[in-house]
Amino acid sequence: MEPPHKEEGAGGREEEEESCCRVVRVGSRSSQLAMVQTHTIISALERILPASSGVRFEVHTMKTIGDKILDRPLQTIGQTNLFTKELEVALANNEVDMIVHSLKDLPTTLPPGMCISVIYKRDNPADALVLHPKHRGLKIDELPPGSVIGTSSLRRVAQLKRNCPNLVFKNVRGNLNTRLSKLDDGGMYDGLVLAAAGLHRLEMGERISQVLSKEVCMYAVGQGALAVETRSDDKEMRELLQPLNHLETVLCCSAERELLKVLGGGCSVPIGTLCCLEAEGGEGEDVGKGTLLLEAAVFSVDGTKVVRDSVSLPLPTEGLCSVERCVGLGSKAGGAMAGLLLDQGAGPLLSEAKEATVV
Repeated sequence: MEPPHKEEGAGGREEEEESCCRVVRVGSRSSQLAMVQTHTIISALERILPASSGVRFEVHTMKTIGDKILDRPLQTIGQTNLFTKELEVALANNEVDMIVHSLKDLPTTLPPGMCISVIYKRDNPADALVLHPKHRGLKIDELPPGSVIGTSSLRRVAQLKRNCPNLVFKNVRGNLNTRLSKLDDGGMYDGLVLAAAGLHRLEMGERISQVLSKEVCMYAVGQGALAVETRSDDKEMRELLQPLNHLETVLCCSAERELLKVLGGGCSVPIGTLCCLEAEGGEGEDVGKGTLLLEAAVFSVDGTKVVRDSVSLPLPTEGLCSVERCVGLGSKAGGAMAGLLLDQGAGPLLSEAKEATVV
């Protein structure tokens, strides 16, 4: 593993005397999007910390396996922690105190001694179509037959093959800027399908030609949310981070992650989901009575087969009063959803998808 790169004075604060500071070391991937996401969390912490806290942040960047291996589809590399392993090794070795992740990159089973301390408020979880300028103004179902769409996601390919059978799909790897350059300058792709949240975080929302509806492409588990991973026994860090949890996002993402965990899925299995809260009296911390709605589907790799269902879970009258309550309720819904899908024949689709991606 290559040594992490340290960014001094992260968060925009001036250097202070070490004697009056506590330095929090933040692990991050080195891409522009990862850094924007990391500084989003740092800025949120700075807003809630008192001026007298003496805490400053130091970002340590590193490249993961998924960042280094760019000539193969993700699902053929053969492990689930493609974008987290090196960061988690640094966390285990006490080289960093916390890691900022895109939640969809974080496996549902964490290494021993690690935990998710924050699930931050979710941005738009939908997928977005970004077209080459020559197709400006078109929607995905209006593209000429044979148009080539770049994506490294089996989930997206399976659904789009089902809904847009006249299109051709090719793998595209690299960070967001690299993929956009391949679209604009490479001549290989007519469009890309990317996470809408990442485009907006990099202030590239104007590149979006179409936000894909759930009827066209259900999103990935955890997509649009950020998570912070810490050591389980680091009580001080966990208490520092706890106020950043967004309860509605914790509830929905816990449901999605439990679904994925029970199904045994990962980047090698086409699983789409949709989770939302129908609330009476507000959102998040102010929610009163309401219902959690979870929809999910398992697709065959070629998109010809699908098992789909939904569950609803009434919330307790006291609402979402704690992170622990949200995790418990979400896990209950996700487990029930997984059971329904397995009862309807999702197991063979899951096995076929895993076998199809073995190299």
